[in-house]
Amino acid sequence: MGSVKNLIILQSPKEEKAGIGRFIFSDRYSVFDWGEMPDHIPDKGKSICISTAYFFEKLEQNGIKTHYIGLIENGNIKKLNEIENPIDILEFKMLRVLKPEIKNNNYDYSIYKKERVNFLIPLEIIYRNYLPAGSSIFKRLKEGSLKIEDIGLKEIPVPGQKLDKPLIDISTKLELTDRYISWEEAKEIANLTEDEIEEIKSKTLIINEIITKECEKIGLINEDGKVEFGFDENRNLILVDAVGTLDECRFTHEGIPVSKEVARIYYRKTEWYKKVEEAKRKDKIKWKEYVDITPSPLPKELFILISNLYKSYTNELTEKKWFDVPPLKVILSDLKKYI
Repeated sequence: MGSVKNLIILQSPKEEKAGIGRFIFSDRYSVFDWGEMPDHIPDKGKSICISTAYFFEKLEQNGIKTHYIGLIENGNIKKLNEIENPIDILEFKMLRVLKPEIKNNNYDYSIYKKERVNFLIPLEIIYRNYLPAGSSIFKRLKEGSLKIEDIGLKEIPVPGQKLDKPLIDISTKLELTDRYISWEEAKEIANLTEDEIEEIKSKTLIINEIITKECEKIGLINEDGKVEFGFDENRNLILVDAVGTLDECRFTHEGIPVSKEVARIYYRKTEWYKKVEEAKRKDKIKWKEYVDITPSPLPKELFILISNLYKSYTNELTEKKWFDVPPLKVILSDLKKYI
């Protein structure tokens, strides 16, 4: 079980052979690395499952290899166009997750020097087309952990700025609190070749382009998003986890967030968030031990609006009414008071 989805293992992955797993997408959600938040968002799991299946199938049609097998309805594997009702179970080729050890309060990635195939790459790849107000870029520039030349700019960006070309950013994936790193460090910890780094970048750009075009059709701007990759039995790069959902991407419509960012905006105004940020500055690994309060539930109206946001996005993306909810534009109009 993860913070947002459950895992069923049908066949365990071996050193040189993929297994078979099933994700059961839950109604849980997580922000700021906290893990499960107090609310469960109705039908979020089904919405995420359908939208990620939509993109997996679209990407495979465009030559991107993925771990996707299909959706499970009544015990049978089906493609999205064969599904009648919204479901939350997705079957996939399962890779090994090789977790780095913690030694002397640091992460030891030496296992990746020994293993060559059939594992999740311990990196999260972030593409950025815009720099919205909530982007970590601004925080990192302020702290000095990032320089404007690192992102190809000549002067400090402003919130909402569109980039001349997409920026590909990278962070760790399997640490308690993931951190942004350089491509040189990414290459070192995951034991990647220069060609593999370039392939990760090029495939991320293709995925970004496809998501951007699909979302433009329903009036959304694809500001940024994340993808994850692994190596199959032959060390071919494959896309894994989920893609193109409101949890993986930050979409907007006329400046209004269409993503999990809505919940982040609400919680950034709370005392709990301040405590989280203070704790992370104290200890990058054991920070949760320093947070002495828990997040409060969302206001009821916002809770319902977020649920409808997920469902309406899935309806409009797939051009099928899976859920009986208002159109996106109506929901976004009601969301304005919280933004």
